[in-house]
Amino acid sequence: MLTAITRQVSPSINKCELTHLERQSIDLTIAKNQHENYVNILRSLGMMMISLPPEADMPDSVFVEDTAIVLDEIAVITRPGADSRRPETISTASALSAFRKLDFIKSPATLDGGDVLVIGKTIFIGLSSRSSHLALKQMQNTLSPYGYHITGVEISGCLHLKSAVTQIAEKILLINPKWAKENSFAGMNFIEVDESEPYSANALLVGKSVVFPTAYPKTQQRLKAAGIPTIPVDISELAKAEGGVTCCCMIFRS
Repeated sequence: MLTAITRQVSPSINKCELTHLERQSIDLTIAKNQHENYVNILRSLGMMMISLPPEADMPDSVFVEDTAIVLDEIAVITRPGADSRRPETISTASALSAFRKLDFIKSPATLDGGDVLVIGKTIFIGLSSRSSHLALKQMQNTLSPYGYHITGVEISGCLHLKSAVTQIAEKILLINPKWAKENSFAGMNFIEVDESEPYSANALLVGKSVVFPTAYPKTQQRLKAAGIPTIPVDISELAKAEGGVTCCCMIFRS
């Protein structure tokens, strides 16, 4: 059975970290409603849901993906690249301790879960402003005993690796080739985002369905044409905080 951990929207989300977007006012009520709908979609896909309470003094904490990488064998608690986000990992570690043995990224390394793309036993780590080479080395040391191979991916123009590329089917990635290079992912096939929708590469694969933002109809049409079934979700307010559909959950086999 799949389990999804989410965290409710912080009342201070308007103080979120921003790297590539201009600050816009986020309507808290709409953001909460959008997040609730997102959670309901995950529930409808058969997942057991664990909802962590909102963190009033942690503006970005709804983006729970950044705080841990959960594999079948172990969970790695991250050390987020933004100082303000590091306290978020405490409650995540507590929640995951019931399901997995824990390991931790150690200072001075930094790692955001949004920079980690797991495909089978290969783990791609985006080398971004939030995730460092030191974290890549720590991940290799921790996970190689379980048969995982870690590889770094250079990205540019975006916050996280999964802003640039996500998995949407077996051996198929959705990618913005201006932000990540296809030759970084040997053996994979690709669907490129529509050029007018550069932020549309972030999609959430659950089983054989893809949860996909309603804001990107042209890229969604490309998925449809390729036979990729999508479930539309409006996360427009969360997107103002540089969030995407992968950011708001951690999904793992329980």
